[in-house]
Amino acid sequence: MSVTLSNEEISRYSRHLIMPEVGMAGQRRLKQGSVLLIGTGGLGSPLALYLAAAGVGHIGLVDFDVVDETNLQRQIVHGTSTVGMPKTQSALQRLTDLNPHIEITTYDTPINSTNALDLIRPYDVVVDGTDNFPTRYLTNDACVLLGKPNIYGSIFRFEGQATVFWPDRGGPCYRCLYPEPPPPGLVPSCAEGGVLGVLPGVIGTIQATEAIKIITGIGTPLTGRLMLYDALNMTFRELKLRRNPACPVCGDEPTITELIDYELFCGITVQDESLEQLEQQYEITPQELLHWLERDDRPYLLDVRNPPEVEIANIPGTDKLIPLGELVNRLHELDSSRDMVIYCRSGGRSGQAVAFLQTVGFRKVKNLVGGVLRWSDDIDPTMPKY
Repeated sequence: MSVTLSNEEISRYSRHLIMPEVGMAGQRRLKQGSVLLIGTGGLGSPLALYLAAAGVGHIGLVDFDVVDETNLQRQIVHGTSTVGMPKTQSALQRLTDLNPHIEITTYDTPINSTNALDLIRPYDVVVDGTDNFPTRYLTNDACVLLGKPNIYGSIFRFEGQATVFWPDRGGPCYRCLYPEPPPPGLVPSCAEGGVLGVLPGVIGTIQATEAIKIITGIGTPLTGRLMLYDALNMTFRELKLRRNPACPVCGDEPTITELIDYELFCGITVQDESLEQLEQQYEITPQELLHWLERDDRPYLLDVRNPPEVEIANIPGTDKLIPLGELVNRLHELDSSRDMVIYCRSGGRSGQAVAFLQTVGFRKVKNLVGGVLRWSDDIDPTMPKY
């Protein structure tokens, strides 16, 4: 059944309506269309704002995180007044104010193998605004199984990329581009490596453009083309992508015909109790470290963050900085006979450093639980968080 536009909507979307490529017919398609946004963070923010402003009739928002002060440098759908609020509710509040003529459904829950198909099925288009590999593979596989276009984007530091995965239209899927996930911890997150605040605005807006084109049926989508953006040099490049006939999910003889355990696929496994207890032997709390640093037999304190992070905050008494990526080549600078405590921002990279050092013979190493963030919480509240 064809939808109609009210006088208020005609006035609101008039700059669309006077474009022959869109017109009344295209705007009605937008009103009748639906988009599911997986993630309302850096990419999801500009996506949600522009799709709502464009008049997409039904927008679904999937996220289970809450707004944090560190989000506001790039996640522009949120604001200072919504810090601590669930991101879906923060976005709903802003988008309802932006355009009261559309329907917004929020899903304040993680997307997983149990609920992904049910979440995605009612929507015309899916946009992947996530930042982790298990969810990217999950979103891809669910979209392939349901025949939905999957508009992909990713960002890191000064670089971003975007494409449309749509095997039903002859294009590849995410697995054609990345058959296997990288080893856990190899690719740093934005929290570890940083991201230019405007970068998700560029990539997210491109993703929103693709969604609008697909819904209205205008232009040529990015299917089969990977767009690469370098903000430092302000360059755009394009790579051709082809569907892999041997792809396990979209190939000629697929072997993946239902959703799998994506945490396990990406090497992120739930640890058994004995392994957790073993890891705890190599952990130390900020309070315990503080007392140890005050003793004569104080440990050697190693920071494995990147140099710019040290300028923000560091723990007094730190003996050396060796970024995690340089640790392999700088082992000769460390004394395996000394007690050593390793720290980073939140405990992830330092945990990897402890695990690596143990494999090469270091036995007196401990990981500072929670890193400088917990040090700020437990020991020195004047230390800035980032």
